[in-house]
Amino acid sequence: MAEETQSLADAKIMVDAAAAPKVEPKRDVQGRSYATGKRKDAVARVWVKPGKGRILVNNREFENYFVRPVLRMIINQPFTVTNRAGEFDVVCTVSGGGLSGQAGAVRHGISKALTYYEPELRPVLKAGGFLTRDSRVVERKKYGRKKARRSFQFSKR
Repeated sequence: MAEETQSLADAKIMVDAAAAPKVEPKRDVQGRSYATGKRKDAVARVWVKPGKGRILVNNREFENYFVRPVLRMIINQPFTVTNRAGEFDVVCTVSGGGLSGQAGAVRHGISKALTYYEPELRPVLKAGGFLTRDSRVVERKKYGRKKARRSFQFSKR
């Protein structure tokens, strides 16, 4: 039993050697990383590349597409958490859903694309919950009811 005892330095070297292999960034020939983000019924196709911080959504500036400040804040969250604000240009196309779902889909896509571009950002984005797909969707309408759960007003007569 005494022969198997090791010093802390030897154990640390063994743990470092057994650590996960270095993950290579996934970039295309133009130096961009691509990811798909989803939220509710919205799907966003996102390309991230180094730049001045310009964000295009469906060929429009994102300030013009997402007018509400809350939606713009949601889209910028991955950059603020990783301290990369103004370092990447984002081009994305979004379809389906409403503006809130589309903003969530763009945020999800940006987060995934950032992890593909810089794999060392993954722990920060994972801890913030940006890489998890929010699986909540609208409940379907049931027959005999006004909405999914709302029924018609009851009357005794």
